[in-house]
Amino acid sequence: MALIQYLTQIEFDYGAVAQLPQHCARVGMTRPLIVTDAGVVAAGVLQPVLAALGDLPHAVFDATPSNPTEAAVRAATALYQQHQCDGLIAVGGGSAIDCAKGVAIAATHPGPLKTYATIEGGSPKITEAVAPLIAVPTTAGTGSEVARGAIVIVDDGRKLGFHSWHLMPKAAICDPALTLGLPPMLTAATGMDAIAHCMETFMAPAFNPPADGIALEGLRRGWAAIERATRDGSDRAARLDMMAASMHGAMAFQKGLGCVHSLSHSLGGVNPKLHHGTLNAVFLPAVIRFNAGAESLQKEERLARMAQAMGLDSGTDVAQAVHDMTARLGLPTGLRAMGVTEDLFDAVIEHALLDHCHKTNPRIASPEDYRAMLVESM
Repeated sequence: MALIQYLTQIEFDYGAVAQLPQHCARVGMTRPLIVTDAGVVAAGVLQPVLAALGDLPHAVFDATPSNPTEAAVRAATALYQQHQCDGLIAVGGGSAIDCAKGVAIAATHPGPLKTYATIEGGSPKITEAVAPLIAVPTTAGTGSEVARGAIVIVDDGRKLGFHSWHLMPKAAICDPALTLGLPPMLTAATGMDAIAHCMETFMAPAFNPPADGIALEGLRRGWAAIERATRDGSDRAARLDMMAASMHGAMAFQKGLGCVHSLSHSLGGVNPKLHHGTLNAVFLPAVIRFNAGAESLQKEERLARMAQAMGLDSGTDVAQAVHDMTARLGLPTGLRAMGVTEDLFDAVIEHALLDHCHKTNPRIASPEDYRAMLVESM
């Protein structure tokens, strides 16, 4: 039986950040901890958020790493408790939002964070006691502002998923103005993350027609806008469409993801310096080719439907089109260009097989299948 659930309130438009105080009041947040990162602060993107909050008391944790870690969650939780905070406002990309979700758990639940990881059977242990969270995305990629999950590298080095409807932000403040200053390569990498979400969730075999429709519309917007947003960061229409594509991808991926993410989660755990969106872009072509033989994709002509959403000719090789787009954006098109070497394969495969996205791929990959995808992606 399919579970189809859409829960959070979304403010979406230029100037939406002005609505932040009313959402704090709605959820009873009187002393929030703002979770962000040094890059957001240095770029001046935090300032409009602080201006919107006015005289509302708050504390700021600005040390979120590019891949959030349990150590960062602990440090932010200590600040949360020190200032007697009663809620969280995440300002940043997926890393800041996921770090804040980790704090929402850690500040209100006992034990190490891995206790609550999905693959450890921890999802049911996450209760409604979690600290309330409002998410203000400053990139257009992960869509974590409308997702029930978070990805955090725990103390033993694994990059694990945490999933609960209690982790869904109480509000998502999606203001494309906060992305206008995003550098071109970060625009491209986060944008390909959003496109990967839309494509991979559309290929996932679970029955969820609303998610399929949301994913295809997100793919249509993202594919048409990503080059424009990368080339001209001040293109307001392109920035709006990319933020919409990001939101669509995460609204849809409750349906499930697949091998792209099991590989990128695994490799990102082995080397946290690798950008998640770029890894997704690199892995997509090989995974699309692997998935092409899946009965569910063939029966419902899913590759052809994605090609149509992307504005491609009906006979176009979708996997090659993704590779070519990645190249045009100036991103690496292979793992070798990112410094990945074959000696990492065994560890990557081991963790990919255990990742929560592994079993929601339309074809269940064997260790040999994963090795072939890694070789093809080099």
